[in-house]
Parts: sequence; C-alpha cells; structure tokens
Amino acid sequence: MTEEWPLVKAFFDHRTSSIQYVVADPATRKCAIIDPVLDFDEKSGATATSSADAILDYLREEGLEVEWILDTHPHADHFSAAFYLKQKTGAPTAIGSRIVEVQELWKGYYNWPDFRCDGSQWDRLFAEGDSFVIGSIPARVLFSPGHTLASITYVIGDAAFVHDTLFMPDSGTARADFPGGSASRLWRSIQEILRLPDQTRLFTGHDYQPGGREPLWESTVAEQRANNIHISRCRSEADFVAMREARDKTLPMPRLILHALQVNINGGRLPEPEANGRRYLKFPIDALDGAAWS
Repeated sequence: MTEEWPLVKAFFDHRTSSIQYVVADPATRKCAIIDPVLDFDEKSGATATSSADAILDYLREEGLEVEWILDTHPHADHFSAAFYLKQKTGAPTAIGSRIVEVQELWKGYYNWPDFRCDGSQWDRLFAEGDSFVIGSIPARVLFSPGHTLASITYVIGDAAFVHDTLFMPDSGTARADFPGGSASRLWRSIQEILRLPDQTRLFTGHDYQPGGREPLWESTVAEQRANNIHISRCRSEADFVAMREARDKTLPMPRLILHALQVNINGGRLPEPEANGRRYLKFPIDALDGAAWS
C-alpha cells in the first residue's frame, strides 16, 4: 500500500440504503467523514444519532482524528449528520460551492424568506478543482452535477466518492429529475469520472440491493465502464438521456425529500425550537408537479 491509498470504512444504513464513509490516512491516523446520516423516523417524527455515534465509536476504537466532515451534495433521502458531528469533533464541514443555487431554489419551495442562501452553514465551499489533504493523502474535487445542481466527487488518493452519480454496476446510475437535475449533465459528469485511471476505487452513496443481494458499495472505473447496466447499453449522450428521462418518469419521489432538504440545505441543522420547546418541519403541498405516485 502506498501513502496515497486511504483506508476506507463503510457504514451501511439499512433504513435509507445510504453508505457513510470514514476515509483515513494510515500513516497519520487523520481522517474524513463523508455523507454521515442523522437518523429520522417520519412516522413518529423521532430523530436519533445512532448512525453517527457508530462512526464516533469507530474513530475512538481506531485512534483516528477527524480533519473534515464532507457532504457530496444536499441529500434528498436522509438527514445529514454533519452539524452533529461537527459539534462532537470540532472538525470543519464542507460541501460543493453550488449549494448556494440549491439553497436559493428550495428557499422558494419552503417560502423561507429569511433563510441565508450564501453557504455560510458550512465551513468551506469547494469549487471545481479545489484541493486539500487528509493527513498526507492528497484530495481534490470534481464538479459532478446532474443528480443535483451541487453534486461533487471527492478524489482522495486512489479512491473517488461518487455519491449518487453512479451506483454499483448492476444498479446503473442516479435519477436526474429532482429540481435542478439534468440527465444530460449527469452523463457528462459520469464521463469525467470514467476518465479517472481504470483501477481507481469508486465508492457509491447508495445501494438498493437488486435481487435481494447483500449491500455493496465499491467498484472500479474499469468495472463501471464495462458493466454498468446504464452506461454499457447507452453509446451516446442522447441514448442515455432518453433512457434516464423515461425511467425517471416512473420513479416516485424519495419518501423523505421534503423533510430532508430543509435540514440539509441548512448544513444538517434541525429547525430551531419554537416557543413550546418543540421543533417543527415544514413542507409544501403539491409543489413537485408530475411526480409519480408509489
């Protein structure tokens, strides 16, 4: 193993089929947390920190120091635990700089006139090509929109964290029909990821276990190029866009999208308590026109 090969520990969240990551430099014991989950039960309105606390337990067991808490995009299917983990570790939070466009878009949906759309809810906003380090391991940012306006990929040593742009090869690619999404832009983002070296390890943000198989999250650029069921069957951008748009029309919205985005565009912060001491979520009725029903 070279010093540029990080250790990657995955935490699969069965409730949301999400994968959280700890990415560590074995030489310095410094690490980053990527896409952490704050537990939420929409039936009871209950929140919990079990998923994030499991990450904290792992950090203690392995003697790791957190340098970054990173989100790849504003998630539509789970709450981010970035703010909770910042409170616990003191590590800075980061996301892509185009989060401000997503904030502006969803501010309108939530009729949230005093919401700050400047990205100040994070400690750093990464732009295309920005670089940083985790311990001694170099890391850089690829702008990867399509699934959302603000999606980015973190390339850390020989590993790339591709969020919801690519799933495992037997699951294909991300949907592109959320507000601000674009199937055409998703295709171009995927092609940029597939220009990374063949043996680059790719870590996805979700796995929906087709056929009931066990959860998986790691592949390589070469495996994706050869076997991804959407990429290998689509020989052009036009083919991909037609396939993706037809498929997206059949997909119901994630069950937590209207709950989660008001938390996630605010850096993972829950709404402030009201006069009675309770917190309240707010979401619009009939705002996502044309969404398929489950």
